[in-house]
Amino acid sequence: MIIVIGVSHRTAPLPVREALAFPRDQLRDALLRLRAETGAGEVMILSTCNRVELYARQDDPGAVDALESFLARYHARDGRELHAVVYRYADADAIRHAFRVAASLESMVIGEPQILGQVKEAYQAAEEAGTLGSALNALRNRSLAAAKRVRTETGIGRNAVSVSYVAVELARKIFGELKDKNVLLVGAGKMSELAARHLVRSGGRATVLGGRTFEKAAELAAALGGKAAPLESLRDELARTDIVISGTGSPGIVIHEADVESARAARRGRHARPLFLIDIAVPRDIDPGVRKIGGVFLYDLDDLKTVAEANLRERLKESAAAEALVEREVREFLDWQKAREVVPLLNELRRRAEEIRRHELEKARRRIGPLTAEQDEAIVAATTAIVNKLLHSPTVHLKEAARESDAPEQLSLIRKLLGL
Repeated sequence: MIIVIGVSHRTAPLPVREALAFPRDQLRDALLRLRAETGAGEVMILSTCNRVELYARQDDPGAVDALESFLARYHARDGRELHAVVYRYADADAIRHAFRVAASLESMVIGEPQILGQVKEAYQAAEEAGTLGSALNALRNRSLAAAKRVRTETGIGRNAVSVSYVAVELARKIFGELKDKNVLLVGAGKMSELAARHLVRSGGRATVLGGRTFEKAAELAAALGGKAAPLESLRDELARTDIVISGTGSPGIVIHEADVESARAARRGRHARPLFLIDIAVPRDIDPGVRKIGGVFLYDLDDLKTVAEANLRERLKESAAAEALVEREVREFLDWQKAREVVPLLNELRRRAEEIRRHELEKARRRIGPLTAEQDEAIVAATTAIVNKLLHSPTVHLKEAARESDAPEQLSLIRKLLGL
C-alpha cells in the first residue's frame, strides 16, 4: 500500500509550511529516521516552498497515523494542531495525488515547470539514502513519464503566467533571441530583480543603475554577473541597452519621454534596434508618453498582468486535457500494480503444481521400472503439458480478477481453495 501525507498551499499557510520544511542537508537523516521510526518499507520526502509531503510503502493500516506523528515529532509541532491542516491519502488516492503533483496539476500556478525537477530530486535523494524500493521506484517512473507527456502533449505550460516570466516572453517576441542583449535594471525591487534574473539566464547582460544606495546596486550587479552604473548615466545607458526594467519605488517619473527620445536619437538610423521598456513600479517610473516613439515598446504592470491573466485562462482550458491524460495514466498504473499483486500467487501455484508433477512422475517411474531415454522424455513432456493446460485457465482468470475492485478478497479465497 502506498501512502501520502502532507501539507500544501491549499491547506496550510506559509509559516506552517516553512516550519515543516526539510532542509536539503538534513534530508538523508530525515529519510532514515522516517523509515526506522514508522516501520515503513520505503519512504520519500518532497519538500518545496508550497508543499511538504511524506510518501511511504507500508502494509500496516496504522501507517498513516505513524507518518503524521513523525512529521509533528521531527519538527517539534503540536500533533493536534497539525492534524487540522494535513491531508492523508492511501492506495489509489495516494497514487493519483502523486501523478497530479508531478504533472503540476496540484501547483499554485497550474503548469509551472519547477515541480517536475523538485519531484525528481526528491526521489533521487531517497534513492541515494537507500529508502527507495520497487514500489516507490515504479511510482517515480510512471508519474514522471506521465508528467512529461502532459508538458509535451498539452498546452498547460505553454503560456507564461507570472509577471516576471511574461516580461521575458514579451522580450522574446520583440527580439527573438535574447542572447547577448543588454538589460538595464533601474531600481532593485524584488519583482524587477526576478525579471532581470530570468533575462540573464536567457543570455542577457545586466547593468544596474544605482542612486542613493549605489552599494546595493553594485551587489546586485555582481549577483547578476553584470556591472553597476550611477543614475546620472541613465541616458548613456539607455542608448546602449535593449531591455529596460524599472522598479524604483520613486514617487514620480524616473525615465522621461525626453530621456527615451535622446536614447533613440543616439542609436541612429531607420534600422536602429528596438527598445523594450518594462515598468514594474507603482507609481509608474516611465512616462507613458514614450509609447508614441517609434521603435519603443512599453509595458507597465497592468499590461503584464493582463497578459498573465489571459495566459492563465489558456492554461486552465488546457488543464482539462492534462487531467484526462493523467487519469488514463493513473488507471494504467493501477491495473499494472494489481496485475503485479497476483504474480506471487501464480508463482506459488505453478511451483506447487510442478512439485506434484515431479512427485507423481517419480512414483510412476518406480512402478513402471527402467525406461528408455525416449520413453522418459515422452512422459516428462506429457505431464508438463497436462500441468500447463490445467494452469492456463486459472492463470487467465487470476490476471483478470486482479483488475477488479474486490481483487484482494478474490485472491484470498483462491489461496484457501487451492491450499496455498
